Amino acid sequence: MSSAGPPVVRAGGVLPVRVRKGGLQVALVHRPRYDDWSWPKGKLERGEDYPVAAVRETWEETGLQVRLGAPLPVSRYRLAGGSDKVVHYWVGEVVGGRGSLEHEVDEVRWLSPTLAGRRLSYDRDREQLAAVVDLHEAGRLPTWTFLVVRHALAVPRGDWSGPDPLRPLTGPGRRRSAHRLADLLTAYRPERLLSSPSVRCTDTLAPFARSAKLDVTTKKGLSEEGFESDPGTLRKHLGRVLEKGVSTALCTHGPLLPDLVGVLLERTAPGMERSEVRVLRRLTQVTMDKGEVLACTMTGSGAGARVLSATRYRPR
Repeated sequence: MSSAGPPVVRAGGVLPVRVRKGGLQVALVHRPRYDDWSWPKGKLERGEDYPVAAVRETWEETGLQVRLGAPLPVSRYRLAGGSDKVVHYWVGEVVGGRGSLEHEVDEVRWLSPTLAGRRLSYDRDREQLAAVVDLHEAGRLPTWTFLVVRHALAVPRGDWSGPDPLRPLTGPGRRRSAHRLADLLTAYRPERLLSSPSVRCTDTLAPFARSAKLDVTTKKGLSEEGFESDPGTLRKHLGRVLEKGVSTALCTHGPLLPDLVGVLLERTAPGMERSEVRVLRRLTQVTMDKGEVLACTMTGSGAGARVLSATRYRPR
């Protein structure tokens, strides 16, 4: 007898937020097919990561372009057909779009949290609303994201006769960089790109850099050679990232990552999920996978910079 449970429908969603005259507002969508009010969300496409689906579905349903902020409580519930549905949600900062409606939505409405709570059709959606209100009242709704990227799969050292910094990505490495990694970075929309000068790192960020029209700034201290000659330079580069406090993607090598994550572990915010603290602690002992992204939601800057959450996106 099979022990498999019911099929799981995976989806991503966003709570678009804005502040008007000091008051918090959130955007709900109305679906005429169900005559309900809920958050923009939709099912993952084949091979898609949750953040990518959340941003794509928000665009398709509302015409709004969003930058993902803090993750919100995951929603799990049973569908009428017997399947389980799991929806991962994020705060969404609106960065563009005209709000033209598509697909299943006929109205988007910005409301105060109080009015939104009354308008929502499902009790389960109020959990994400309560989390947004808590973040706002704690002054933690404005966040930035630090995306730590290990370069994608490169040609093995034994198969390469040139200088190691010139060792290129493999075909699968280039494809991951051009699609899955670029899409994931687009969901978080980093404003700065930092990298080791090694070709395998700069080429990992290159597809996103081209689409976002951003330059990749290289730092010798983020290379394996630079780290070996002066390990302390890595902490200096990280200090500058934290001082600026703007969304940043940094691509580097496996040997640097335990030290890098160690700095982030020192900055975890009180109340951070224990499972996510364990993720960081684990990554100080074993390095990230090639082509993996560690997305850290940050609050504050400089000495006050803190990690609110940390999520791994591993190659599949």
